Amino acid sequence: MIWIVDASVAVRWFLKDESHPNADAVLQRFIEGPESFAVPELFCFEVYAVLFRVHPSAQDVFIKGMIPLLNSGIFRQPMTESLAVHAARFVKKGLTGYDATYAALAAEMKGKWLTFDQKAHECLLKERISHDLTKRLPKKW
Repeated sequence: MIWIVDASVAVRWFLKDESHPNADAVLQRFIEGPESFAVPELFCFEVYAVLFRVHPSAQDVFIKGMIPLLNSGIFRQPMTESLAVHAARFVKKGLTGYDATYAALAAEMKGKWLTFDQKAHECLLKERISHDLTKRLPKKW
């Protein structure tokens, strides 16, 4: 299984007030096997932007914490025509363009998008390509 990591998961790795045991479990598994994870390239920019909005040491945290994770073997998908076409389908279901990109990547890779965005997850219930981490970790985690 390929796990698509949402920015809402990653920012919890670096923000004390936002920490969550399920985000910590994803990080642990990520460290053990980054090749089982993927992100759309926009993930990097989303995490960067959030950290700069709310973290007092955003640049250090991003460089020392996020960059090593990004360089550890995770698959980073650039925007392609195929991904854009798939994402448009999810925008029509009510997702933002950003969220639709995560969903499209999960669909293309036959993976599962891990997110704390309950509203986005609810838009995709019938698709079975997302998992809401607010409640629990995925089965067989």
